[in-house]
Amino acid sequence: MWPFLAAVLTLIGCSSAKWPGDQKVDLLHYQQVATEIESPTVNAPSDERLLSTPPPGNIRDAATVQYWDLSLEQAMHYALCHSRVLLDLGGTVLRSPENITTNYGVAVQETDPQSGPEAALSAFDVQFSSSLTWEKRDTPENVNTFGLFSLLFEPVDREDLGTFQAKLSKVTDTGGTFSVTHNVEYAKTNNPTSAYPSDWNVNLVAEMRQPLLQGGGVEFNRIAGPGARPGVFNGVLVARLRTDVGLADFEIGLRDFVSNVENAYWDLYFAYRDLDVKIKARDEALKTWRNINAKHASGERGGEADKEAQAREQYFRFEEDVENALVGQLVDGTRTNNGTTPGTFRGQPGVRAAERKLRLLMGLPATDDRLLRPSDEPSLAPIVFDWSQVSSEALVEREELRRQRWVIKSRELELIASKNFLLPKLDFLAQYRWLGMGNRLDGADPLNTNTLATPPGVAPPDSSAYRTLTDGEFQEWQLGFQLNMPLGFRKEAAGVRNAQLHLTQARCLLQEQERQVANDLSNAVSDVDRAYTVLQTDINRTVAAKDQLQSLEAAYGADKVELFVLLDAQRRYAEALTRYYQVRVEYAIAIRNVHFEKGSLLQYYEIAMSEGAWPGKAYHDAAQRERLRGRAKQMDYGMRRPPVVSQGSVCPAEIAPEPPACPADSAPEPPPPSGPVEVSATALPGRSESDHPVSATVVPPGKQDATGS
Repeated sequence: MWPFLAAVLTLIGCSSAKWPGDQKVDLLHYQQVATEIESPTVNAPSDERLLSTPPPGNIRDAATVQYWDLSLEQAMHYALCHSRVLLDLGGTVLRSPENITTNYGVAVQETDPQSGPEAALSAFDVQFSSSLTWEKRDTPENVNTFGLFSLLFEPVDREDLGTFQAKLSKVTDTGGTFSVTHNVEYAKTNNPTSAYPSDWNVNLVAEMRQPLLQGGGVEFNRIAGPGARPGVFNGVLVARLRTDVGLADFEIGLRDFVSNVENAYWDLYFAYRDLDVKIKARDEALKTWRNINAKHASGERGGEADKEAQAREQYFRFEEDVENALVGQLVDGTRTNNGTTPGTFRGQPGVRAAERKLRLLMGLPATDDRLLRPSDEPSLAPIVFDWSQVSSEALVEREELRRQRWVIKSRELELIASKNFLLPKLDFLAQYRWLGMGNRLDGADPLNTNTLATPPGVAPPDSSAYRTLTDGEFQEWQLGFQLNMPLGFRKEAAGVRNAQLHLTQARCLLQEQERQVANDLSNAVSDVDRAYTVLQTDINRTVAAKDQLQSLEAAYGADKVELFVLLDAQRRYAEALTRYYQVRVEYAIAIRNVHFEKGSLLQYYEIAMSEGAWPGKAYHDAAQRERLRGRAKQMDYGMRRPPVVSQGSVCPAEIAPEPPACPADSAPEPPPPSGPVEVSATALPGRSESDHPVSATVVPPGKQDATGS
């Protein structure tokens, strides 16, 4: 009665309460707190050195700057040593950081507790489980006791129960399950008919379950893993292929990163050369303006006001070009996927803007007391690629194609595993049990038939449950088969069809990727020929523009030509010289693009990938397992061996040599400023160009081609 009244009062109390929304409550505090933007408890910024970055330089401090002359090889080395995140020049690290490739990507995939190889191998680890429970029962019984029965039976069932279990289980690569289970059960009861006031039951059970059709075999279990379902595969082979795909993704990211480093390097080279051209043109315009201004001040012929203003306008036009060429505007430069996959050269003026892009990729502060200055010159040597060789190499070595082939291999394995689910699930079962019982776990005498036949009223002797177990007098066994199958296999058949479609789709994608690679490689090889031919043409154009300017300067001094003709010649010469440097960079990038498209860019840069060091225990464990494997006896289990999924290393270059020491976090002290950079156009070490200085030959009109010597 009392619990019923308490429940009624609780319901009444709840119904009498009013929802706060029914009252006039000021929600301003709730709105301010619930929608407040907060900051996580993470150090900001994570790198304190960013707080000490000096402000960016301005246009007027160019005379006090010092230079750090940097070769392309040094820039590449520094970038690889100081960049754990393989950045691009499109700002992806801010927009979608989860899509950025890092040095940790492969390790993250390798150690994934859900889909990594170690997670797949853990399904075959020995599992230990144990439980211990105690229970107290005090249950009244609805019986009518009278007379003599009231003295012998109590109308309450009182029991003390205890259960202990320990189990070792192991899943094999054939899909079978082996287990050994030890059970201990304790019972103490007030039942007068029991032979003992308390008894112990112990047993040791050895079990085996081996799938014979569905889920059986080494091949299936290494592909799908134990307990797999249609369409859900996480076997050792599939997990390993995921790691291989992750390695290919890392190689692609590394290739794009070093390609962007070279893009930024040549962008900076062109910015310096463009600035030199603009300064020379400005100085020539200033000289012309001063001469005309002097004539204008003295009232001489040729110093008319319109000519003075025309010369002055020319000077300030070139002065604007110098200012833009020094600082630059924030526009896209050369970077991957801006017309071509490796990057199409976009000659944008601006030394400081281009220098900051290179600093970003090299992991340097945005600004300091030095300016990076390229010391390498683009090659002028003629390069001719053998089309049959580079095309066959591209279809084998290109990183995206290799990645897609890993995906196809994974789809092929999934199709094999999917067909296994079309078989009935037929398991072979075997169990063997050793039993023991007694009123103690460790009594003096074992239980026997005489003990069981003790007359009523006589206390039986102590008996040991474990001694009865170890004597082996009570043993049981069980053998059998278990069959389970759906009628129709609808889901399983759909899984096979889905795997077939995935495989067909992956193969179609590979075919289109191969066509795309062949097309891009054709464009790259053609662009090398175009850039070299145009380079020779622009050399001739530059020489002609210079000769024209010199002739017009002499003619203007003799009052034979008008001023606007001279000023136009100055602009033409500046444009021709700028275009010459631009085409030189285009030729260097075109050569790089061929190596990019045919999958040899890392070898072109002499960059090799290597695996990081494992813990010492891992090497010891691997050596011990290899010794055990060498002494193992070959046995034919009548089952298919796992398929081969790898053809070995891609190329010997992937076995990295001893890497050189990375430069320190702070760059070495640069030499004092020494004016403009004058470096001969020597081919970079390790490349396929000539190792000797090269120079362009000016070919007069009428020749068929121009070559480099």
